[in-house]
Amino acid sequence: MYKFNDKFYTDVRIEDRYSSEIRLKNGQLEECKEQSVKKAFIRVFDGNMWYYSSTCDTEGLQKEIDALYLYATPNDNIDEHPVVKKFQVNKDTVMRFAKDKVSDIPLEKKVAYISSAAEKLKSPHLNLGMGLYLDRYSVFNFYSSKGADITYDFQTAGAALSVALSSGNDQFENRASKAGAYFKDAEITDAEIKELLDESENFLMNAVPLDKAGSYPVVLAPEVTGVFAHESFGHKSEADFMLGDETMAKEWSIGKKVASDVLTIKETGTIEGSGYVPYDDEGTKAGVTYLIDKGVLSGRLHSATTAAYLGEELTGNARAMNCDFEPIVRMTNTYIEGGDSTFEELVSGIKDGFYVKSCKHGSGMSTFTIAPNVCYRIRDGKLAEPVKIAVLTGNVFETLGLIDGVADDRKILSFVGGGCGKMEQFPLPVGLGGPHIRVSEINVQ
Repeated sequence: MYKFNDKFYTDVRIEDRYSSEIRLKNGQLEECKEQSVKKAFIRVFDGNMWYYSSTCDTEGLQKEIDALYLYATPNDNIDEHPVVKKFQVNKDTVMRFAKDKVSDIPLEKKVAYISSAAEKLKSPHLNLGMGLYLDRYSVFNFYSSKGADITYDFQTAGAALSVALSSGNDQFENRASKAGAYFKDAEITDAEIKELLDESENFLMNAVPLDKAGSYPVVLAPEVTGVFAHESFGHKSEADFMLGDETMAKEWSIGKKVASDVLTIKETGTIEGSGYVPYDDEGTKAGVTYLIDKGVLSGRLHSATTAAYLGEELTGNARAMNCDFEPIVRMTNTYIEGGDSTFEELVSGIKDGFYVKSCKHGSGMSTFTIAPNVCYRIRDGKLAEPVKIAVLTGNVFETLGLIDGVADDRKILSFVGGGCGKMEQFPLPVGLGGPHIRVSEINVQ
C-alpha cells in the first residue's frame, strides 16, 4: 500500500466518516445536515520523537509520509525500541454494519421520526421542548510499517428529547435519550415520552429541598452507576496519568485491595454501541480488561507507550477523537459488572436515604462529584417523595469500599449527544453503565 522507510516506525490511520444531525426547538426545525469527511493521520517515530501529519488529501499520503521522514533521524535499531516492540501486527477486516448503514437511510425519514417524537412534548408548564437526532457511520483503515493492515467500520445512532418546565419560581429540566448501533435503536417510544413528561411534572410540582446535608446510604440507577464508574475510577485507570508520577503508581498498584468484594469493573471495546472499538488507533485488538476484580485492582488502560513504560500488556485503549489528533489513552465501554441482588432488595435495606435515577454530569479523580437530576427519598425501605439534591461527593477509595449491594440488572448504555473529554479531545464516543448499586454512605448536599 505505502512505501515505509525501515529506519522509522510509521503508521497511517484513515477515516471515511458520514454523519447527520437534526435539531428541533419547540417543534421548529433549527438544524438539518449531512456531512461526509475523509481524512488521514500519519505518525512517524524515530525512537526519540513522534512526528505527526493530518490531511484531507488521502490520495497523496505517500508524499506526507516522505515529508515526515525528512524531519526525523534515521534509526537502524528502531524495531528494538520498547514502544515499537509493543505494537501488534494485525491483519483483519471487520465490517459489522455495512448491510444496515445509517448513511443509507434518507434524511427525510430521520427528520420525520424526530419531528413526530418532538411533537409529543406537551405540558401546561412547558417552556422549551427540544428534539435531537444524531448518527454516524465510519470506515477505518490502519496500516503500519510493521505490517498491520486493518479495516473496520463503526456506527451509532441516537435521539434525545429534552424539556424545560416552570411553575412560578420553580424550574425543572429533564431528558430522555436512546442510542445504539442502528437507526431502530434511536426510537424513543410513546410510553417513554409519557414517562418523561409525567416524571418532569411530578418533580416540578412536588420535589422538596434536601432537609439536611450529610452522609446517607444511596442507591444509584444504571446510568448513574456508569457515570460513577467512568468518572471516579475509569479516568484513574488511564495509565498516562501515571507516567512520571511515582506516588500515583504506588497508590494504584496492581493487586492492591481498593474496593469491596462485591465490586467488579470491566472495560472493553467489543460491545456494539458508542464505545465499540474492535481495534484501537494503534492497531491493537480489543479485549476485556478487568480494572477491579472482586475488590482488587487488576488492570489499567494502555497505549503502546504507557504499556512499555510500566511493563504491562496492551489493552486496546489508544484512541483519538478523529484524524485531527494523535491517539492517547481513553476508555471505550466501562461498566460495573452485575451482582446477585434485586433493586427492591437494595432499597429495602435502607431506612433513610436516596435513590438517584439520573444525573446531569459527573467528574472525579481522587474525589468525585455527581450532579443528580431525578432523585427520590427512601424511607423505611420504600421510594417516597422526589427531592432536590445539588451534588453527591466523596473520596474515590473510600466510596469504592462502601459499595455494599450490586443488583443483577446490568445495562451498558450508548450516548450520541456528547462524550468523554480529555485534554483538547472532546467529545469522544464511549459507553458506560452497570446495574443498580447501593453505597452505604455518600456525602449528599
